[in-house]
Amino acid sequence: MSTVHRAAVVPLRIFLVVLFGILVVFETLSLPGGIAYQTAQNPNDAPLRWPLTAIAVFWVVCVQVVLVCTWKLLGMVSKDRIFTRAALRWVDVIIGAVAAGWLVLASIAIWVVLQADDPGMPMVLFLLTVGVAVFGLLLVVMRALLQQATTLRSDLEAVI
Repeated sequence: MSTVHRAAVVPLRIFLVVLFGILVVFETLSLPGGIAYQTAQNPNDAPLRWPLTAIAVFWVVCVQVVLVCTWKLLGMVSKDRIFTRAALRWVDVIIGAVAAGWLVLASIAIWVVLQADDPGMPMVLFLLTVGVAVFGLLLVVMRALLQQATTLRSDLEAVI
């Protein structure tokens, strides 16, 4: 692995571990506690406590899946095995996690739009929904590029 790759991969792995740890704290303590506090402060929101907690934890798990897959892909980069079918499987899992998170987000956005009397929250959710959709579609394009590069590398290795 070149020094340029090492200079990017090592810090990225450190940040992935830190981010994963922070997300564990969020999914086990911060989000459930914060949602419990907010619903206790507003009794009208009390029935939403557990659904909101489940959705928030689900989104954190989706991000954690992306982090684990990214870790695995970084290992493949380090071993010069990124242009393989195995790498495509990890990218597929990332795309699946983003798609699952997006479906839940889009569902919530629709529900909020139907309930809203103020345009603020629907606009924020619309922005997030479009942003996640763009990210997911970008991943699909990047996967297609990885697949094409994998095919070209396989063809080149067969010729050599």
